[in-house]
Amino acid sequence: MTKDEAKKKIGELVERFGEQIESYKKSEYNETLTRRDFIDPFFKALGWDVDNQEGYAESYREVIHEDKIKIGRATKSPDYSFRLAGGTRLFFVEAKKPSIVVKDDIVPAYQIRRYGWSAKLPISIITDFEEFAVYDCTRKPVRTDKASVARLRYLTFKEYLTEFDFLWDTFSKERVLRGSFDKFIQSVAGKKGTETVDKEFLNTLDSWRTYLAVSISKNNRQLNEDDVNFVVQQAIDRIIFLRIAEGRAVEPEGNLKTILHGDYYANLFKLFKEADQKYNSGLFDFKKDTLSESLKIDNKVIKNIITELYYPESPYEFSVLSVEILGSAYEQFLGKVIRLTQAHQARIEEKPEVRKAGGVFYTPQYIVDYIIKNTVGKLVEGKTPEQISKLKIVDPACGSGSFLLGAYQYLLNYHKDFYSENGKPSKGKKDNPLTPEGNLTTSKKKEILLNNIYGVDLDFNAVEVTKLSLLLKCLEGETIASIANQMKMFNERVLPTLDNNIKSGNSLVDFDFYDGQLDFGNDKKIKPFNWQKAFPEVFVHRTTNYQHELKDQFNKVVATANKAEDLLSKISKANEPIAPYGSDGFDCVIGNPPYVRQELLTDFKEYFQRKYKVYHGAADLYSYFFERGVALLSEGGLFGIIVANKWMRANYGEPLRKWLKEQDIKQIIDFGDLPVFESATTYPCIFISSRSKNPAPSVEMVNVKTLKFEPTLQSYVDEHKQTLSKDLLDDSGWNLASEAEHRLLKKLQNKGVPLGEYVKGKIYRGVLTGLNEAFVIDEETKKRLIKEDKKSAAIIKPFLAGRDIKRYQQPVSDKYLIFTRRGIDIDKYPAIREYLNQFKTQLQPKPKDFKGKTWKGRKPGSYKWFEMQDAVDYYEEFEKPKIIIPAIVKSASYTFDETGFYSNDKTSIISLNDKYLLGILNSTACDYFIKSIAATKQNGYFEYKPMYVEQLPIPTASSTQKKEIEKLVGQILNLNTQKSQANVPGVIEQIDNQIAHADEKINKLVYQLYELTEDEIKVIAP
Repeated sequence: MTKDEAKKKIGELVERFGEQIESYKKSEYNETLTRRDFIDPFFKALGWDVDNQEGYAESYREVIHEDKIKIGRATKSPDYSFRLAGGTRLFFVEAKKPSIVVKDDIVPAYQIRRYGWSAKLPISIITDFEEFAVYDCTRKPVRTDKASVARLRYLTFKEYLTEFDFLWDTFSKERVLRGSFDKFIQSVAGKKGTETVDKEFLNTLDSWRTYLAVSISKNNRQLNEDDVNFVVQQAIDRIIFLRIAEGRAVEPEGNLKTILHGDYYANLFKLFKEADQKYNSGLFDFKKDTLSESLKIDNKVIKNIITELYYPESPYEFSVLSVEILGSAYEQFLGKVIRLTQAHQARIEEKPEVRKAGGVFYTPQYIVDYIIKNTVGKLVEGKTPEQISKLKIVDPACGSGSFLLGAYQYLLNYHKDFYSENGKPSKGKKDNPLTPEGNLTTSKKKEILLNNIYGVDLDFNAVEVTKLSLLLKCLEGETIASIANQMKMFNERVLPTLDNNIKSGNSLVDFDFYDGQLDFGNDKKIKPFNWQKAFPEVFVHRTTNYQHELKDQFNKVVATANKAEDLLSKISKANEPIAPYGSDGFDCVIGNPPYVRQELLTDFKEYFQRKYKVYHGAADLYSYFFERGVALLSEGGLFGIIVANKWMRANYGEPLRKWLKEQDIKQIIDFGDLPVFESATTYPCIFISSRSKNPAPSVEMVNVKTLKFEPTLQSYVDEHKQTLSKDLLDDSGWNLASEAEHRLLKKLQNKGVPLGEYVKGKIYRGVLTGLNEAFVIDEETKKRLIKEDKKSAAIIKPFLAGRDIKRYQQPVSDKYLIFTRRGIDIDKYPAIREYLNQFKTQLQPKPKDFKGKTWKGRKPGSYKWFEMQDAVDYYEEFEKPKIIIPAIVKSASYTFDETGFYSNDKTSIISLNDKYLLGILNSTACDYFIKSIAATKQNGYFEYKPMYVEQLPIPTASSTQKKEIEKLVGQILNLNTQKSQANVPGVIEQIDNQIAHADEKINKLVYQLYELTEDEIKVIAP
């Protein structure tokens, strides 16, 4: 139907409704009639296949009509769900009869907002045809909200024709497929709420954990810390499982509320036992869990949790709450742990690795989908279900299971499409494992899950959450009737146990961690994991002479009892190590490896150095997952991860870069400084490679410049991808520029000498105080200290922060540094000693840290703790004329100082009086070069740190060229001094023009030194 035809049809509906409005507004004219007479034809006119004229199976329909089950005043499901091909929901529509006043009625507004918010949809609609209200579903619904809260548009039927362009452009199928719906969402994005359902569900999970931890630790003092963490997690997981089962009509609605009498937890546990008979999921395995049955939990705690799960207290509509949303909340939830005090009281705290990393980074769904499509999708393309049944997919750091969920969903969709004609029910294929609605049967879903999906995580609770997520996904589409039928006909419980597929352990550390040790040390912390023993069906053919080698070692040391006993133990448990290449292993390794900073890896460094080619002492944990991931693959398998992009440029990434150049890299997608992870300052890249004996000589790479993809990341990548020869990837740092840009960078490099060599190593980092509150003072404090003791002036220095450094401008600061370097006797400066004494508790470690000994040569109570943490031995360089470099900037901001400023650790200095060098460094050519190698920060900032700056190529110039640049630099410095003293706008503008002119002349001279062509200059300064 064309736009004009649609407008005509809706006009006819409007006319008919207006003519008989009084009869339609009578209470006997019900919702069903309203839908059939007006709402269905309205959306048909907008191009939607409301009646499924195309004959698709139910699970493929564009418009899903939900069955309505009344529970009090709440409706079980929204009346319509409008979807894209493939089942992606766009918006819900809730239908009402015309006698309802949509504009003012609180109940339907709260209802539709709960649906949309719980499903994480941006908008949804209420209509009785007389009225049409569009709601922002990103704002958390509150049952006392007025009907006008979060309402974006409100129309009456009389306005449908005058507002037809809005209706057509936003909600017609034709325009939705062309992206107009997304544009409408972006246009109202400023009104979006911040309490998204996953964030709010995280808050709910956190509160439940606190309720349970406090009650359980108080009433069950026999439990240790691990026990408490385990039983709390199990209780939460089981309750959520059963509540979602109710929401999906697999369990009777309100079943959990039936426990609120007598001993609430005892009654709840009976439901858990009954669930074990139905689901067999491992979640309710009380042979494995021997702690939960005997728990004592306060009735009040159980009541609070159960009450918060139901309408009207609960903002969540569990019938539409997706497993993916649960995973997002759980990923953050797992970043905290329950600790017990000596008094056995529970407190919740962030895990050290999470605190150091700045939080947990949950992977956005579009990233998961892209990696799955380009790994799992490539592997299953064109294959039959029988062939796919042999496919093995693993996430070696599965967390809450987002990647495994994505892979499982992809396989479910593939199988559904294969067994049907992309949604059209197949005829004459009796063995098709499809229900009449077009869904896969329970047995087929279980088969796919058990055959194809594997995961490992160090955190046992993460493993349990992954299992929960996968089981809930497997349960989708089931009903009370289908479960009962399965149990009756096949004597089979509905869900599989995943204990053999999802396991807890350290993916990077095998039992050879203990080689040479007589005991297993802190096994709880190390948690070594042997992949072959854990998944023998995956590595069934991978063989080496490992056991024979161990037996030979045993024979050689048989006289040494301890070593012999150690080797005997290993021989009995030996499974072959992962070979460099083999014919078996996983077909696909995917995930988002943890970001754990190197200072937390002390216990593993010796092992990593021994076992991994990519080892570097300063490397983050994620570096090792590259090597482990590829090692787990079978020949031709695919490896796809999202990981911090810092490895491409950081010093610690050099061994990794060298190793990766030998691998078969398929694709690198760099997001630069774009905020892919919400509220995080970690900037990622997608890395995809294959295991191959014949690696490709080139890499497909994409530099992503925006997160507003139209319509998908895949389309953006297809449009912007370039091929880059591996020969152009330098071990010192990778730059994913085009080959033309690489040739330009190489030319710049060849025309100069590296800055580190040019200045003969005279690049120094700024001062790290250890405690700025103590050592950095203001003007008033400086004057007071000197007044109290004139000698204080000798160790009080003018002090700059990185933000004080401006391009070619004389630095200015009102801060000072108490420079208590090593060797200074603080007792000679009593005023300063007394001043620093107020920071004694912050400066000195706690007595327990000494353990009766001196710590780094310092005794408890020693005034040596009043020395700065970073006792630089080059402090005299700050007193000399120097170039100062701010560490985090958007573009070159080097300046010159000869007044003796010291500067902080967010700066570095070049201890030279060299204005020629200052001009070169501030040139656009040099700035282009450093931006190609420096690490990126958010909002267009770069790291101008010594390890990058020292690589800048400084060109050789004649004495005439040098003098000319020096003269121009001197002019700019003088002009900036004049500008700082000027007040008249016209004068300031004139000075700015003179500075710009001198700057341009310097750039032209520098272009000549590098012998750049006009085309090359356009690349550097577009």
